[in-house]
Amino acid sequence: MVISNRIERITAKSGGSGENGNAINVLRAGSVLINGNRIADCSSSAIRASSASNCQMIGNSCMRLGDVALFTELSFEGAVIANNIVDKAAGGISVTNLTESGKLAVVQGNLIRNIFFRKDTDSRGIGIAIQVDSVVSGNVIETSPGYGIMIGCGGDLRDVSITDNLIRDAYIGIGVSTDSFARTALITRNTISGAKDGAIRAVNGSTPVGSDLAMAGAAAHANLAIHSNAAC
Repeated sequence: MVISNRIERITAKSGGSGENGNAINVLRAGSVLINGNRIADCSSSAIRASSASNCQMIGNSCMRLGDVALFTELSFEGAVIANNIVDKAAGGISVTNLTESGKLAVVQGNLIRNIFFRKDTDSRGIGIAIQVDSVVSGNVIETSPGYGIMIGCGGDLRDVSITDNLIRDAYIGIGVSTDSFARTALITRNTISGAKDGAIRAVNGSTPVGSDLAMAGAAAHANLAIHSNAAC
């Protein structure tokens, strides 16, 4: 258990692609609870869990991060990311690596705002990125220069439910992969306000294609079910 700590100003003097500069780094450790920590001013993530099954990130306050604030990746099975605050980061929450057998997550009740683009090739700018066997529900995302929520990456998409989220002032509210290998995504009862280039867009690679699915519906995409979203 990693509980009620204050962690600030963590650098990555040895460089790397995310293994350094994290406030809390969980590597190949199971059933770790990370709760009630106050984290700020880190070069990389506030919490990064790699190949760490059944990790819980609950009720943490995370500010001014140079990478994705809350990150679970590689060969994990099971993650709960709930009731956290993220304010100013290159990305809010990322649940990734279907190709490494990463799966099963609940992302619920988080407040994410002031996401920004980094000045490098992996610019981020996404509120929540999700890939496989996961529920994303009841989150509030405000100010994202890329996607509020990004579902899948190419063919890495399977059985994702996106419901009852509020997304404000994103460039695109929700992006979803329509690759020929992508599997099912349900997108319903979300409120999307002030999206500059569409509330819900199909994505080919990293490029949005076609019309706004919040208005046109998902009939053209066999892997998607989209209904009852409010976009304005």
